[in-house]
Amino acid sequence: MSVSLEKLQRLRKQAGHGSTVTSPVPLPPVHDPLPALRRMLCIRERAALPAVARVRDRALPGDEIAPGLLLLEQVLPFDAVPSQVDGTFARTGDLPTGSMLFFDTETTGLSGGTGTRAFMVGASDFVPGGLRVRQLLITHLSAEPAMLREFSRWLAEDTRLVSYNGRCYDAPLLAARYRLARQGTPLAGIEHLDLLFPTRRRYRGVWENCRLATIEHRALGIVREDDLPGSEAPGAWLQYLRGGDAGLLRRVLQHNFQDVVTLAHLLLHLSAPNEARPDGSVFTCIPP
Repeated sequence: MSVSLEKLQRLRKQAGHGSTVTSPVPLPPVHDPLPALRRMLCIRERAALPAVARVRDRALPGDEIAPGLLLLEQVLPFDAVPSQVDGTFARTGDLPTGSMLFFDTETTGLSGGTGTRAFMVGASDFVPGGLRVRQLLITHLSAEPAMLREFSRWLAEDTRLVSYNGRCYDAPLLAARYRLARQGTPLAGIEHLDLLFPTRRRYRGVWENCRLATIEHRALGIVREDDLPGSEAPGAWLQYLRGGDAGLLRRVLQHNFQDVVTLAHLLLHLSAPNEARPDGSVFTCIPP
């Protein structure tokens, strides 16, 4: 009987019955060397970085004269300008300076057609005290009709438009936009002097090309600083429309500003009776 009892006790111990339950011994924490290594190398986890919202630069100069339409205007000091200049260079008679409107556009492309629009129009004219420069810029598409109406107010019956390749590009493009906006064509019947053609007659073969930037540098001694190429103007405007920064678009304004100022200088340069050539000889205007 005692043997059976001892055997029974052994069986109970093997099955765990009657055994004392003890708490598990706590294991030491696992050491992770990465946090210490990051601190030593001054590496911060991305999740720990504070979320800082990027502030976009959307500031543009000018006054909003209609929803989405900005007007920039200033008068630059300018040397005394005669009431009229010799138009021999353009194969015409004397040209009155008081009615001249130098203009240039910045557009969404160079292909032309109804799909291309002007998002900026710049103009300059001689006023008492200097050269007045005005620029119109639309900041969304719906402002185009307002821009066209404002530009038409700058035109009078005796206005003579002055441009550089404007007869072939800028004027036809604006005329198409006026028709699409059902505003008529205020450019019709207005005299237009395109300085590209007399410039080519005088300087073709003298320098590498007759682009306005080349002529203003070579003939007028004007050097542009940090100029944005005209080919990048469409991208700068579209970037702004899509909510991007305004930095590039401000540079487009500067580019357009310099264009219309250069046109005024170029007119006076071409109308001068005598001009020194690059080789030191003197160019004299000869009637055609």
